[in-house]
This record gives sequence, C-alpha cells and structure tokens, in this order.
Amino acid sequence: MLLSETVSLLFCLLVVFAVGPGSAKDVQALCSTCTRVVENFSKGFERTANKNFGGGNTAWEERKLSKYETSEIRLMEIVEGLCDSGSFECNHMVEEHEVHFETWWFKRKTKHPDLHKWFCIETIKVCCPKGTFGPDCNSCVGGAERPCHGNGRCDGDGTRGGNGKCSCDSGYEGEFCLDCSERYFSEERNDTFSLCKECHPSCTKCSGATAEDCEECREGWEEDQEGTCIDINECSNDPSPCKDKEYCLNTDGSYTCNVCDSRCSGCKGQGPGNCLACSEGYKDEEGTCTDVNECELPDAVCTEEHQECVNTKGSYKCRCASGFQEQDGVCVQQPQPEESQEGPASDAEDSETASRVTEHDDL
Repeated sequence: MLLSETVSLLFCLLVVFAVGPGSAKDVQALCSTCTRVVENFSKGFERTANKNFGGGNTAWEERKLSKYETSEIRLMEIVEGLCDSGSFECNHMVEEHEVHFETWWFKRKTKHPDLHKWFCIETIKVCCPKGTFGPDCNSCVGGAERPCHGNGRCDGDGTRGGNGKCSCDSGYEGEFCLDCSERYFSEERNDTFSLCKECHPSCTKCSGATAEDCEECREGWEEDQEGTCIDINECSNDPSPCKDKEYCLNTDGSYTCNVCDSRCSGCKGQGPGNCLACSEGYKDEEGTCTDVNECELPDAVCTEEHQECVNTKGSYKCRCASGFQEQDGVCVQQPQPEESQEGPASDAEDSETASRVTEHDDL
C-alpha cells in the first residue's frame, strides 16, 4: 500500500473515532428530547409549588434550612420526574447535563427565566429559536418571523438539523411557497405574501372561485355556450357506460355503476320499482316486481307423491310431507314407533306424544 493511501486511511479512522457514535444521532430528535425535558420540568415546578419540607415545622425548617421554594430538595424532586424509566435518550440527557439544571436553578433562573432558551438553545445547543434551523441557527426561507411566508413548513425549524427548505401547504408551491398550485388561484400576492384559494370543482385552471372563472375544464366537465364548465351526464350516453344488471348514477364530474335489485332483470335505478323487467320468479304488480308464489299456481309444481310446496323468494322448494322422508328421491312413510306394553303410565306418554304431533300439524 502506498504511503499516501495509508495516511488517508489512518486519517479517516481518526475522524470516525474522534466524532464517535454521538454524531449519528438525529439532531432533530435531540431537540425534541430536550423540549420534552423542559416541558416536564415546568410540570414538576407546578406540581411542587405548594409543597414544603414535610417535617411538620415549616417555619423552623425554612428559617434553618432555607426556603423549600428555592431548595436543592425541590430541584431533585423535579429532576427525578423528568423522564420515564424506559426513555434512554431522556435519561441520558438529564444525567449528562444535570449540573446545568443546578446552575440554572441556583444562579441563572432569575436572569434567564426561559429554561428552554437557556438550556436547549444557548447551553447544550441542540435546538434553535423558532424560524431558524441548522448548526448555526440560520433563518428559514421567508424569514424567522414567517417561515416559508406562512404557507409551509421549514425543514429543521427550531432544531440544529434540517436544510431550511420549505414543504408547502396544500394549494401552494415553489421554493418560497408563494405560487399557487394547480386548481388554485391567487387572490392576493406581493413579494412577501400570497393568498391562494381553491378553484371551483369543475376547473383545472381558473382566475376566480366560480365555474364561470374556469380557464380549463376538468375531466367530466365541459364548456357550455357561455363558457361555463358544466357537468357531463355520462348516464345519458347510449349505450350506458354500465354493465347489464347495473344502473348508472351521475355525480359531479363522474358517475357510478350500481348493482340492480335482485328482483330486476335490468333497471334504471335503485329498488324493485325501477326494474326494466322482472327477474324469473317475480311479476310486475303496479310497476313493482313482487315474488310469484309458485305454490298457489293452478298447476301443481311439486308433482311427486307425498310432496308439498314451500315458497321462497323468486322460487320454491319441494319437500316430503309430514310423516314422510326422502329416500333415493322418493318420499316414503316413516316407520311408526312400536306401542309399549306397559300400563297406564305408558298410555299417558302415548297420549302426550299424540298431543305434540297434533300441535305440530296445526303449525
């Protein structure tokens, strides 16, 4: 290996070990962790606001031990509640920078009451002020006061990460989020401000909010003689755009195909009252397809011996009559149970069985 290549390799290894594993951390996640720590500190501060040393003689304790309000005991109680036990990032940050909490608590709190600004931004430098981003807290596009001119989100906003580029809100586009995207029009604009509003649903491009302001109609719409975009009724086409046994329902700029009612053979709308013809097993009664009761037809439909007819929706079934059962496609009589030779108790049971059969027959 050449000397120059060896030197280059050693340099790369030194950089890797010098920077260490911490460099791979997501700097935006570090800011989120710090922000959460400060929020929990504020909650702990409120939670302990009305507490004292708990010894019973508050006046003596505060006179001899200092006030609980500014005591180290109160600080420790707050710090202990900053992180959940399972949050490694939070606990690591608090342990690593615990001395800074003590410094702020005893020496900086009065002059720097904003803990997030003092701790996260100025001291451990994992966050930036709102509207700025990156290692040097540069201003976002559009300025720190209104990042992306108020029409988008600045990448890395408030953190030491990101690239400061804008992700525009719906209706806006361009590097500065000042341009209106397709199907939006500009109602007001200058060098630092833009207000985009949505076109009428019939427009692809427009100069205003109504169908008369369309510069180009969307698919499913067409211009009338006055230049207004109006809906195309696809359902009026012949042949229909839908399949057999479906009906067409027009919608703004489109249409849907819906399945006809099972009682219809072709239809023009929903329900049995919109059938073009009735399905087999149904008949037209005053414009509505209703079930045909085949069991009441003059000619019997169940013609085998000992069969009876049962009507169903759109059809019927043939089954063996009571007391018969099907064997090889023929209804044969079921064998009668043998009569018991016992005394009166047996007669009573036979009487009860007969009663049940009679009741079943009535049903």
